Amino acid sequence: MLQNTDANTDLAVRSLDAICVNESRLEHKWYHNLKYLVVGIFFGIVFVKAEVISWYRIQEMFRLQSFHMYGIIGSAVITGMISVWLIKKFNVKTIYGEPIRISPKAFNKGQIYGGLMFGLGWAMTGACPGPLFAQIGTGATVVGVTLLSAIAGTWVYGRIREKLPH
Repeated sequence: MLQNTDANTDLAVRSLDAICVNESRLEHKWYHNLKYLVVGIFFGIVFVKAEVISWYRIQEMFRLQSFHMYGIIGSAVITGMISVWLIKKFNVKTIYGEPIRISPKAFNKGQIYGGLMFGLGWAMTGACPGPLFAQIGTGATVVGVTLLSAIAGTWVYGRIREKLPH
């Protein structure tokens, strides 16, 4: 277990990354996570119905043949921008009353390289990490290879993270 000073150092380092830092100290019973399962299943159904997980739709997007995916991604970006603006403007708190803190992030060239690698993988496999489970749930079991590759890539990044420029 980490010492308190180690935990504070770890939190300071993680807050510099473009990842979510959960500072919550609340502990809940296991069944409190069921709400995330329900929302995840609902979200997966929406992905399937909106054809967001369709390999053909994704290929159309990368070939600039259809606006469908750009419209979905654009509406998600706009929704996210409005949500962050509202959270900051009205000092919105979590459902448990904890403050939401959004740390400023510095741009670096690694984000360009990471984005290019992500896009290349997305174009080659027809899948990004969000819809992987929905794709597998629809019976596209070959996407399991993509899931295992994503897990392996995450593991490799975790192993070499300290050696990379941030």
